[in-house]
Amino acid sequence: MSADLFLAARRRLLLTAAAAFGLQALPVARAATPPETGLQTLRIGFQKSAVNLVILKQQGLLEKRFPNTKVQWVEFPAGPQLLEALAVGSLEFGLTGDSPPVFAQAAGKDLLYVGAEPPKPLSSAVLVLPGSPLKSLADLKGKRVALQKGSSAHYLLVRAVEMGGLHWRDITPIYLAPADARAAFEKGAVDAWAIWDPFYAATELAIKPRALATGQGLSSNNSFYLASRPFAEQHPQAVRALLDELSRADAYVQSNRKETAQLIADFSGLSLATVHLFISRRPVSPVGPLTPAITADQQRVADAFHQLELIPRRIDVAQIVWQPGRTSVASR
Repeated sequence: MSADLFLAARRRLLLTAAAAFGLQALPVARAATPPETGLQTLRIGFQKSAVNLVILKQQGLLEKRFPNTKVQWVEFPAGPQLLEALAVGSLEFGLTGDSPPVFAQAAGKDLLYVGAEPPKPLSSAVLVLPGSPLKSLADLKGKRVALQKGSSAHYLLVRAVEMGGLHWRDITPIYLAPADARAAFEKGAVDAWAIWDPFYAATELAIKPRALATGQGLSSNNSFYLASRPFAEQHPQAVRALLDELSRADAYVQSNRKETAQLIADFSGLSLATVHLFISRRPVSPVGPLTPAITADQQRVADAFHQLELIPRRIDVAQIVWQPGRTSVASR
């Protein structure tokens, strides 16, 4: 038996044994990953909502998977800022919601979708203050609504306005980063706020706002892993290894909620109550390549922004979807 076959057989045996005994922690033993020639540094962009990435960071799992690579972690307040860094070569890999990649592609940024998590529609909402007279989405007409431009909340609000029987011109969008938006929201400087977890959860616990709508029935609120083209095309094994480790991290999250919440709270400074709330709205989230269904869903996001002239041209999402079996993107 060759060394490779022996390692594969040994790994299958270990995983079978772990399943039989109901082990909950991430497996320590794993087949060695061949070193990635030339991959001296791996810079990863993430946000507080990036649960799987936070677990990898806090447990040092990528440093173990890539022992010859310097792994650097860079936190961002939202997806648009993260993708700008990715586009200019300051990152190799990162996670965002659905809208940031659309705006990036429309602006000609050279990025690739390399992975996706399942939908999280309950993890975002359009909020109003407890005493607000607004009772329905139709009541947003003529109102000032805070949101991060180009974020997942942007598409949520586009759909919320549509569902309320309104046109985008019927509202006044106030483009603010999450921290500034919360301040404006609490002061009453805006009438509503479109936001995602964990900012949503923290505000919910602090001031008990009302949700005019969540993403349910409006937006899938998909999460995407993106990479710079040079990284994805020159180091496909590293991309596959990242997706594998992210799925392992999610398995840990599902089996170790208490420990996960503490890890995230320690990293983020959020209260345990906030972390438990936003994790409770997060479904099982293994990571894999984009499916045709997810690609089609993302195309609907792009088309909605184009129809409202919020992006300058129509884009074809599939053109920048990385194909795991190749070192090139989809050609259709």
